[in-house]
Amino acid sequence: MNRPLRHRSGVAVALVAIATGAEAAEIPAAERRSDYELMAPELRRMQDDDSANPGMLWVLDGEAEWQRKDGSAGKSCADCHGEAAHRMKGVATRYPSFDQRLGRPIDLEGRINDCRTRHQGAELLPIESKELLSLTAYVTRQSQGLPISVGDDAATLPFVTAGQAIFQQRQGQLNLSCAQCHDDNWGQRLAGAVIPQAHPTEYPLYRLEWQSLGSLPRQLRNCLTGMRAAPYAYGAPEIIELELFLGRRARGLTLETPAVRP
Repeated sequence: MNRPLRHRSGVAVALVAIATGAEAAEIPAAERRSDYELMAPELRRMQDDDSANPGMLWVLDGEAEWQRKDGSAGKSCADCHGEAAHRMKGVATRYPSFDQRLGRPIDLEGRINDCRTRHQGAELLPIESKELLSLTAYVTRQSQGLPISVGDDAATLPFVTAGQAIFQQRQGQLNLSCAQCHDDNWGQRLAGAVIPQAHPTEYPLYRLEWQSLGSLPRQLRNCLTGMRAAPYAYGAPEIIELELFLGRRARGLTLETPAVRP
């Protein structure tokens, strides 16, 4: 569904047109779809072919990381969890999830680092590092094709609501909200690219623009920069709340990591 977005000149004019339009309306559940459906056929073929999908290089590295012993405990992920194909199947569909010990939600990258420090006695893996992205991609790969099932239990719901408020909040010099692009104007074109619905079915993903694998927080920060708003720090509560709301918004859509995007 490609509805050309009319603008006079450049991306800024198009963004201003979106920003001054009507307030966003949530996409009906029956109309929600992965960004995959809006991509060009050649990119779909690249994603679908494991031998052509560059994200698979990180998955393979993640498999090696899964087996690597680390930290003062001298343990690997496999020593605690066993075979990932069995023990990690379905795990990524539930993240971010509420952590009772921490009293707040945590995303999958945070869970991996939490396991490293508490159970392996290892150092935190740096955000967006090859090792953390690889492990996250490998774990998420075990849930490929399974539906997202982020919860909305009593403990989690306040954080979902906070994430929804951020998604709908106008921000930055362009006075633009996430919802105005991704709820009201999905399927239209902005600087030649199709505006997606922004469901987190594909992360970590390989983005051609980055020539690398990247996380959902990286993409959220990029979007905020594009809105000319100050991006939240990696690991900030607002980032986790946005991730949580987007996961809840995408319930029922299936994971496709490692995805390929323009």
